[in-house]
Amino acid sequence: MAGTLAAVATSSGATAAALDSLRPLRIAGNCKFSHLKANVLPITCSMKKSPAESKRVESFLVPRRNIMSLMASTVVLPYSTMENQAALAVSSPVYREYLDNFDGYTFKYPQNWIQVRGSGADIFFRDPFILDENISVEASSPSSSRYKSVEDLGTSQDAGEKVLKQYLTEFMSTRLGVRRESSILSTSSRVADDGKLYYQVEINIKSFANNNELAVMPQDRVARLEWDRRYLTVLGVENNRLYELRLQTPENVFLEEEDDLRKVMDSFRVFKTVV
Repeated sequence: MAGTLAAVATSSGATAAALDSLRPLRIAGNCKFSHLKANVLPITCSMKKSPAESKRVESFLVPRRNIMSLMASTVVLPYSTMENQAALAVSSPVYREYLDNFDGYTFKYPQNWIQVRGSGADIFFRDPFILDENISVEASSPSSSRYKSVEDLGTSQDAGEKVLKQYLTEFMSTRLGVRRESSILSTSSRVADDGKLYYQVEINIKSFANNNELAVMPQDRVARLEWDRRYLTVLGVENNRLYELRLQTPENVFLEEEDDLRKVMDSFRVFKTVV
């Protein structure tokens, strides 16, 4: 409230000038002014007034309405602006670039995502509000891998099957009644502007769990959906190593952020490191 009042009080020099120009009218012969009330014009005039006075009163009414309109717009516009900024932040995020000169890769990520340490990945960022949405990079050991090209994995479809198997192994659960449904949505290859070949894999995995794991009767064990996620993977090879960028996001969020997430995928590059 204090900020709003200050904004109205200092909204423009034009408002102050307009108020100053009205002060002589406060002592007009046949008109009486009362204290300002919300949406009430603070002027009363007698029935008898000269044409000159009527003209002066009419000229007063118009600027007063303009002033009230200006004051109202000063209060309303900040809320409208905040809504527009929120919508802009969702549709057009700003990206930061992560550059790892030691391991030899780079990618862009939304600037509001935060780094999480101790995840086991080489680097890991997460959306601070949607905790199931994250990005990470993993690379094979430089001492034990001898990759020359991403084609060492076979075709992009072959690579997709390997990636899916890896995900299902990582998500293996010992809980009773847990079931996973998975599918490879698409696989593709592209040559980026650095001249290197990259594979892209998109996977959907759903996890179901019984609401009563220890129930004896089958009808008492009702499977419910725990989560439904989209996994976007980009594979590249350099320095005899296989690099894997992983994007994880809830399926419903992916539908809203698909264009932004694909920009992150397309930004992934691997490069030679200095030995």
